[in-house]
Amino acid sequence: MPKADRIGTCLWFEDRAVEAAEFYVSLFPDSRIVEVSTVSGGPAKGNSFVVFELAGRTFQGIDGGPMFKFTPAISFVVNCESQDEIDHYWSTLAEGGREGYCGWLDDRFGVSWQVVPANMGELMSADPTRVMDALLKMGKIDIEGLRKAGAGG
Repeated sequence: MPKADRIGTCLWFEDRAVEAAEFYVSLFPDSRIVEVSTVSGGPAKGNSFVVFELAGRTFQGIDGGPMFKFTPAISFVVNCESQDEIDHYWSTLAEGGREGYCGWLDDRFGVSWQVVPANMGELMSADPTRVMDALLKMGKIDIEGLRKAGAGG
């Protein structure tokens, strides 16, 4: 097993940790399932525990039961280089979930994601007020729409 990250992320699923991990690793390059095991004690005893990597970063998932739920207070950010990438990640992650605003969505497992242009800072700097006004009207982000807003249009 590879050396663990100094600080990692553990996701508490009600009962679909392995399914979620398999979905995520199928979506992002440089991703894989590292290990699937069974929790040996405590309130999650007998449930699945999965270690997986997304884009080279290590995550853990546990089927811990219904005690805790995901909220948008914590989200994963997918920095996209093109509109095609935004379209791909948005549609795939949102399928079976809930689309939000400003690039935010909840996937079918309840995990919150932000699907955004990698150059968001640059886009915002053109005209922060106009770009923010345009962004607040978007669900899935439209890079060209943000560019136009930044150019005064």
